[in-house]
Amino acid sequence: MASTSLALPSLKLQFPSSKNLSSKRVVVQRPIQASVSERPPFISSPPVKQPKLPTRKVPGDYGLPLVGPWKDRLDYFYNQGKNEFFKSRIQKHQSTVFRTNMPPGPFISFNPNVVVLLDGKSFPVLFDVSKVEKKDLFTGTFMPSTDLTGGYRVLSYLDPSEPSHAKLKKLMFYLLSSRRHEVIPEFHNSYSELFETLENELATKGKAGLNAANDQAAFNFLARSLFGVNPLDTELGADGPKLIGKWVLFQLHPLLILGLPKVLEDLVMHTFRLPPALVKKDYQRLYNFFYESSTSVLDEAENTGISREEACHNLLFATCFNSFGGMKIFFPNMLKWIGRAGAKLHNQLAQEIRSVISSNDGKVTMSAMEKMPLMKSVVYESLRIEPPVASQYGRAKKDIVIESHDALFEIKEGELLYGFQPFATKDPKIFDRAEEFVPDRFIGDSGVKLLKHVLWSNGPETENPSANNKQCAGKDFVVLVSRLLLVELFLRYDSFEIEVGQSPLGAAITLTSLKRASF
Repeated sequence: MASTSLALPSLKLQFPSSKNLSSKRVVVQRPIQASVSERPPFISSPPVKQPKLPTRKVPGDYGLPLVGPWKDRLDYFYNQGKNEFFKSRIQKHQSTVFRTNMPPGPFISFNPNVVVLLDGKSFPVLFDVSKVEKKDLFTGTFMPSTDLTGGYRVLSYLDPSEPSHAKLKKLMFYLLSSRRHEVIPEFHNSYSELFETLENELATKGKAGLNAANDQAAFNFLARSLFGVNPLDTELGADGPKLIGKWVLFQLHPLLILGLPKVLEDLVMHTFRLPPALVKKDYQRLYNFFYESSTSVLDEAENTGISREEACHNLLFATCFNSFGGMKIFFPNMLKWIGRAGAKLHNQLAQEIRSVISSNDGKVTMSAMEKMPLMKSVVYESLRIEPPVASQYGRAKKDIVIESHDALFEIKEGELLYGFQPFATKDPKIFDRAEEFVPDRFIGDSGVKLLKHVLWSNGPETENPSANNKQCAGKDFVVLVSRLLLVELFLRYDSFEIEVGQSPLGAAITLTSLKRASF
């Protein structure tokens, strides 16, 4: 929920004012230097001619009505699973661009036909709002009922061409700008409580579940830092994460596997919509909390022509679905990769983080974190290898040509494009050892050049969100809090050990050891 300027690619958390929100792209140009000894005078190298790619018809088909989408849904969820679903079709069609159906299909989505983009070269067309429309595509081939968001189409479902988009996105920028000084101290407070909870559970039970404790810490942090309210002191109490979980389930159930018997789960979760009335009271409790906690932001909304009611529903969605959801999914996933990497990486991170903080009078600041190249690289690598939002959609505004590494494909106006991001960000033609977690991948000039291929925020890491694009308003906020998690963790502990399970929204982490800092 933030926009910042990135410089090679230092995070500066400079939230834009509402007066300067034009769409900007960061272009880094390095001087090219050559000595006389490197090249004879007056002789220039001829330009390298790129071979012209062939034009291919997009392979694949959608099968028979109802039957084709249903069969693809069973393959996607049960018979093959996501990764094999896409890999097998790449092999079958000998192409990273092909036609298929995306869940849920009937009877929730009656037009599940998509053109899939599974490489790092074709994927970025999904960010180009001059070529694709993003209206009502946040969750893909279906849109949850607006009864789940107070009757409003919230910001995530709006295309930049819609008048409300710019107003609402600027409101999110305003929220972050007005509360920017609270982020670091409130993160320290909330996650210190988390670590104390985990230590106590480890001491009594020998192991500690991370996910539920992280959910509570994340919600407390967001409420305290962005709205200046401790939810534990309000009527909401500690119920926030539980209420959000139920509310999100009613929006995303057509895309989730919960581990129920296959026939029952597919019928109940993927074939029909769950009635929003079942979570109406839960949603009202969340709405009341945000309405009572957001007076200054709601005042700002009214000043810009947004009703207090619409603004509150959008603040709730941005905080609970986007920001809380990101921390709920990404923090355990990141710790999974770091935990598996082992004590050597833990020691390197601890040394780097403690050395920088020690030389900064013991203070955790933005400028101090900029001096931690390994820590920053580890965050980017975690976002690359397992992006918290895996799917992006866009509908062609006009006839366009899409280019993969191997061919050109003609796309007709109105066709729906779909990208499964983990395939694009693990493209072996872009990244060496693409399937491996490489902690230092983004260190140095060569690492910086790869950041344009880190796409988790619905745009390249080298570009910034604006009122005119669909890049995540909280792009740099998420990067910041992810860095803060590692700083707080390795200031306190030398290393940790984990067991990894699976949850409907990512990794389920159980801590089996936390080794306190030895200094």
